[in-house]
Amino acid sequence: MSTITMMVSLLLVAALVPLRSDAFSTSFTRAASKHAKYNSGPLQMSSSSSALNISELRVMVNGMPGPMAVAAAEACLRKGLTLSPVAMTGPDVESCTIDVVDPISGKSGKVRLIPSTEIEEIEAAVEGVKTANGADNLLVIDFTHPSAVNGNALFYVKNNLPFVMGTTGGDREKLMADMEGAKHFAVIAPNMGKQIVAMQSALEDLAERYPSAFSGYKLKMTESHQKTKADTSGTAKAVIDSIKTLSDDDFEYDDVKMIRDDDESVAFGVPPEAINGHAFHTYTLTSPDGSVEFELKHNVAGRSVYAEGTADAIKFLARKVKSEPEGKVYSMVNVLEEGAME
Repeated sequence: MSTITMMVSLLLVAALVPLRSDAFSTSFTRAASKHAKYNSGPLQMSSSSSALNISELRVMVNGMPGPMAVAAAEACLRKGLTLSPVAMTGPDVESCTIDVVDPISGKSGKVRLIPSTEIEEIEAAVEGVKTANGADNLLVIDFTHPSAVNGNALFYVKNNLPFVMGTTGGDREKLMADMEGAKHFAVIAPNMGKQIVAMQSALEDLAERYPSAFSGYKLKMTESHQKTKADTSGTAKAVIDSIKTLSDDDFEYDDVKMIRDDDESVAFGVPPEAINGHAFHTYTLTSPDGSVEFELKHNVAGRSVYAEGTADAIKFLARKVKSEPEGKVYSMVNVLEEGAME
């Protein structure tokens, strides 16, 4: 029997928001049914959103001049947010002041970068921003390094800084346990791209409703990222977990084929102009006799889809800080469910 290749789709995204990305590709021919918990009518903005004065907010984007952190800072400017005049950078970066300019809106901001080793200086700067703008008006975006995830999170707790953690890696179980134990305001997710998160959410729902529907099918997964991405994609891990529930496969994260070579990435389909910033993922499920193959792809060239989702998450988190009596760890699914996206 000849192999049948089927491109599987999760069309939940279309019900939430028109797809928006510089090059976001999800291959689809079959729609996943919407579970009742997602089928509650059109998403609406939180009633507290009108009370949020974003002009009062200051966003501390940690990890600049790294490209993902810079992209997030630009997205914040584009969405009307103001950057904190200080931010934390890596230990090997000298203290300096940079100009962040959003190429779309033309808005800009000057930010003084302080190395993460200069803790006292960073804490003094944080207090200065809080004094000038209000204790609840300083929030953090973290796009630093996997090795800094857990330490940075504890720093944010110590200094009462609500944060959006875009950095993947680190000890994620400890991260969640520490933040939940501290009742700290945070958005933590392996992927900040809203459309990709919607796809993940639909896939998780599918796995919950139809466990072992693909029993006996074998999984293969290949992902390509820019050379500077040190760890396995957090998105890949989340999608793999859902697929494993569907397939009962013994696939492990170490079985992921990671491409970090420019020539291999281009051969995998990455446009040459996106070599320094992309996320191309392909998941393949094959039946025991090899006669049926399901393939799921999500390909992103550039960083804007993640950056804009991160800026939306900051606005969502700011509303929660203003409206909720105690802190909580949220995910990007919570951001989507509240309709906190633009």
